[in-house]
Amino acid sequence: MREGLLWYDADGKRPMSQKVGDAARRYQERFGHAPNCCHVHPDAWAELPELHVVADPRILPHHFWIGVDETLPDLARPARRRKGAA
Repeated sequence: MREGLLWYDADGKRPMSQKVGDAARRYQERFGHAPNCCHVHPDAWAELPELHVVADPRILPHHFWIGVDETLPDLARPARRRKGAA
């Protein structure tokens, strides 16, 4: 990912899927398109159907680095157009 949103949620009572869902909604609000990837601490890893989740030891516990990984296929997003392209 070249850009993303760093999200922090240390609430131990909420499941990881809810935390990532909140982060994804905030990413959508801020950047105008849905994320396709989320990097999490290896202890927090869980499979999610809507996002590619990456266990990343560089991510601190309770933090979520969410954004768009251009190398992953994402059929829901339209292709980006270059500036000046017709």
